[in-house]
Amino acid sequence: MRAIIADMAFAHETPSPGSVVTPIAAVLLATDLSTTSTRAEDEAIRLAASLRARLIAVSIIDPRTLRLPSGRFRTRMDQVRAEREDSAQRLVARAQDAGVKTAFLVWEGPPGEAIVDAATAERVDLIVLGTHGRHGVNRSLFGSVSDHVVRHAPCPVVVVRGPS
Repeated sequence: MRAIIADMAFAHETPSPGSVVTPIAAVLLATDLSTTSTRAEDEAIRLAASLRARLIAVSIIDPRTLRLPSGRFRTRMDQVRAEREDSAQRLVARAQDAGVKTAFLVWEGPPGEAIVDAATAERVDLIVLGTHGRHGVNRSLFGSVSDHVVRHAPCPVVVVRGPS
């Protein structure tokens, strides 16, 4: 699967002669609803509006991040889910103000896998997600969600760089 790296502008490949161009009817935005995701959110809304596609925003809760080193939960799943749903209302309102039909989902699991699963289940035509741009040790410790999505996605992926 190919990734399209965007820095506030949509980059695309020109179709080769004789190729079939599939219309994009559904865009999946993977977001953690943080300020570092704002650029990806803006790009997904812009793309969905310009393509007249519906936008499905998904936020992933990784249960592994809710545990203390002792194994006890530091935060309850229902509390995290409620916070995400509250924050999502602002995103949905922004998209609807741009004329984009929008839905918001909360999935649980390892982020990369859950994003791919959501894209497959929702039968989307394009995935948009941000990247934190980790390098070196941080990247090897935390892995790269965007790398996983690019390698396993059932459709093209737009990766938007976060603030530098």
